[in-house]
Amino acid sequence: MKISDCKRSNRGEAILVSQRAKTLKELAERLDVSITTVSRALAGHEQIALKTRQRVAEAARELGYVPNQAARHLVLGRSGFAGFVMPIRGLNFADSYLGEFITGLGEGLVSHGMDLFLATVPQGRDELTVLRHVVESGRADGVVVPRIAEVDTRIDYLTARNFPFVAHGRLLDPRARHHWLDSDGETAFAEAFEMLYGLGHRHIGLITISDAMTFRHHRETGLHRAIAARGDPAVRLDVESFPRFDRGASVAAINRMLHAETRPTAIIGLFDEIALTVMEEAARAGLSIPRDLSVVGFDNITASAYAPPGLTTFDSGNRACASEIAHMLVEVIETRPDQPMTRLIRPNLILRASHGPAPDRAQ
Repeated sequence: MKISDCKRSNRGEAILVSQRAKTLKELAERLDVSITTVSRALAGHEQIALKTRQRVAEAARELGYVPNQAARHLVLGRSGFAGFVMPIRGLNFADSYLGEFITGLGEGLVSHGMDLFLATVPQGRDELTVLRHVVESGRADGVVVPRIAEVDTRIDYLTARNFPFVAHGRLLDPRARHHWLDSDGETAFAEAFEMLYGLGHRHIGLITISDAMTFRHHRETGLHRAIAARGDPAVRLDVESFPRFDRGASVAAINRMLHAETRPTAIIGLFDEIALTVMEEAARAGLSIPRDLSVVGFDNITASAYAPPGLTTFDSGNRACASEIAHMLVEVIETRPDQPMTRLIRPNLILRASHGPAPDRAQ
């Protein structure tokens, strides 16, 4: 072997030029670490230890790895984009979840040198049709699928195509095999009940959606199981539901509960937009929160901290979860793992001023 056919590292080891690392996967294999660790280290991610970042950077220099994204995508036959299909719900529909989620997704992808590709679904058009176009046109190397239904045709399609994706949520069938990250709504709603029960509330209301979504199923299951575990015959649960994106129906459902002959002393909203609407309608009805009615939400959207008197809710970390999903998606694209990657995140209870003792116990 000619000396010109090799170069030497700082440790004096001969490294064959023919063994240059052309991809993150190759570099990760040489270092015996994950692709995610290598990608984050090269991006200077502070969650990666400084020594690890230095070790990865040194190895990249020694092995001739050059993170030229355009050239890398060309060699690998990739677009450098991750896809996200976003339905448009109408001019008067605000969706705080999507704003935070897309921000976190973009932040996570950019640390890997990828960009986010948004494909909008106009009203009246089928979401699956748009997703098919994104996949089959080659515009994205992988996709993120939000808000999973109990039976979801998007996941069925992507699984059949063997196309890289990560879902924000789970299918209801526990045997389903796909990559996902989800919030533990079941545990959160059980915790909400226990908090209210400890404050003397025995008549509780739940405002939920009628759509067959897995996040609805898990949260409602947590509430029902917590009530059953107490075994207290004095506990009563009233439930009102409405189609998920029907603002008028949501207001009507809330007012049916607020103006019932026997009103609950506490109402749990399936998510914050519902809980905030409960607070608005309660104020219109002349009710004081939390003196007359306690209200609890889920998601900790920005508005929940500022709507008087401040909404007690659960922080599901949508932005951080989206960033983590981005890292998971890159790993799925790069490594095509045989086993599903799954993450279940426990939300944190954020105590504000919208909850208090049941009215018959208030001082």
